[in-house]
Amino acid sequence: MIFPQRFILQAGHYWALVIFWLLKVICGTTYEIRGQENIPKEGGFLLVSKHQSAWETIALMAFSDNPCFILKKELLMIPFFGWYLWKGGVVAIDRKAGLKALRQMIKEAKEPLDNGRPVIIFPEGTRATPYQEPNYQTGIVALYSGLNVPVCPAAVNSGLFWGKDAFVKKPGNIILEYLPVIPAGLDRKVFMKTMQDTIENASNRLMNEAEQKKEA
Repeated sequence: MIFPQRFILQAGHYWALVIFWLLKVICGTTYEIRGQENIPKEGGFLLVSKHQSAWETIALMAFSDNPCFILKKELLMIPFFGWYLWKGGVVAIDRKAGLKALRQMIKEAKEPLDNGRPVIIFPEGTRATPYQEPNYQTGIVALYSGLNVPVCPAAVNSGLFWGKDAFVKKPGNIILEYLPVIPAGLDRKVFMKTMQDTIENASNRLMNEAEQKKEA
């Protein structure tokens, strides 16, 4: 905890790689990263990901450059783990605070974005089961409009192999795919529909691909 923030993030990167190695050796669960050419090379941006599992939380920490997560403040209360989250420079919000939480989220996300850090958020707010009807929260629209930065969407099929609240991890290939950037400045409704359709269509495609491999 006495080391600089960047050291903590780098340590988190190697911690994640160890977890992925254990998943492969013990559970037969591998991973693949696609679409890295879609990640903005300069300036801060929002990285908005489908959330089906704890896997993508670890993966986005491992494969993002100096990331800043937006998360619920309760996670900071977890001994040791929560302390390291705090040291890594996150935006922790009280989801029960309503508009106050939205204003706080926009205000606190500006600093990491100004420093060129990607700000990562799961727009559904919680993990979803595969093929579940999406429930994207309007907070992402407020964040997009208030910060006026581009959005890099991301899709996953992780829920097929590391399910929500599931202890057993299944063998297979988890895919994280970065999708084409949505530019800043779109109409709020246009942005919401574009983002949701982009993430959901890609996630469904990845899940269908995995299901077809199982049947082959």
